[in-house]
Amino acid sequence: MKKIRSGIAILLKKNISKGQLTGYSLANIIGLTVILSGILFYCDSRHHQTDQDQFFSDDYIVVSKKVTGVNLDPVNFSEEEIKDLSSQPWVKNIGRFTTADFSVNATINMGGRGMSSFLFFESVPDDFFDSKPASWGFDPSSNFVPIVLNKDYLALYNFGFAIPQGLPQISEDIISTIPLKLYVTGKNGKSLVMNAGVVGFSSRLNTIAVPQDFMEWANANFSNDYKEETARLIIKIDKLNPSDSEKYIRDNNLEIAGDKETDSKISRFMGIVSGVVTATGLVICLLSLFILILSIFLLLQKSRPMLRNLILLGYSPNQAARFYEETVIKINACITIVSVGLSFLCRLIWKDSLDSLGLGNGNVLFMLGAALIYFIVVDVINVVIIRNHLNKIWNLG
Repeated sequence: MKKIRSGIAILLKKNISKGQLTGYSLANIIGLTVILSGILFYCDSRHHQTDQDQFFSDDYIVVSKKVTGVNLDPVNFSEEEIKDLSSQPWVKNIGRFTTADFSVNATINMGGRGMSSFLFFESVPDDFFDSKPASWGFDPSSNFVPIVLNKDYLALYNFGFAIPQGLPQISEDIISTIPLKLYVTGKNGKSLVMNAGVVGFSSRLNTIAVPQDFMEWANANFSNDYKEETARLIIKIDKLNPSDSEKYIRDNNLEIAGDKETDSKISRFMGIVSGVVTATGLVICLLSLFILILSIFLLLQKSRPMLRNLILLGYSPNQAARFYEETVIKINACITIVSVGLSFLCRLIWKDSLDSLGLGNGNVLFMLGAALIYFIVVDVINVVIIRNHLNKIWNLG
């Protein structure tokens, strides 16, 4: 059987145009490399290198109503407004900030000097934390309140407050070891001294965050008639419909905390760039596939007399088709392997830039999966075309 196959291969190989196959291979390598590089860039631009802050992997925004003039009454969201916001197609999930209905004074001792300050506490559902420590939670019997602090607050202390006051600058690791004393005073006259400590830092939440179960317990114990009101919302948005979110926020006179809107635009811009690059590569691959299909048709037409002789000798269409199929599969395998290698080389172009943004090192499995799918799809198309055309030649005799 091997001798028969090798004999057929020798006969059919004479009509193969090496120039056409080389042109197809080069065009396909370029196109597939562009596609895989675009996918790899997309994965890298969506992947944050640290586990503590994954803002780029999911788009979150914190919104509140704009305050105009002097407002004696708190500016809050009504239930109807929250329901309307939740129904928007770009909203994937929504969480409420719960505010403290009691006062808190914190004291701390650093370098032999004591400091005290009034604090504000807020809580959000655990699903919205970018950095939730393992020790997160509250047990009234422990008398300890864990706190997650916004990273900017520590920077303000180190560079805006500590230096002129002659206080030491401290790192995140050090402040996590410093105990706090909380003097909690309620509107109902109750008071309590509690222990506390900073157990984590957040880039997403611009607040001093405490566990949701502590906030519910404290509001129930230190408030006369606590009424749950919502002044701020945290929203996980759908990145597929970003323009609708911006329009809704603008039309409803809402504000976004910090510069998260800019970060979201950067993230979407990277996605657009990746999409354009991938689409360009797809067009090149489709054109090269068209070249290959055309080459196959021309090759089969050129080999028609030889194929008729094989018919007269009693060979089947599958025996003749196997040579062309194996040739195409081998070529596409080489193209796929070379393109994957070139994509990893292209990754070096943007690696340093993304590293400086804290991005990069995305999962390459998605890119490798795309390469495998391309290899399978192209081979199936080519095999179907070759077999159909050879069957027509056989039937015509």
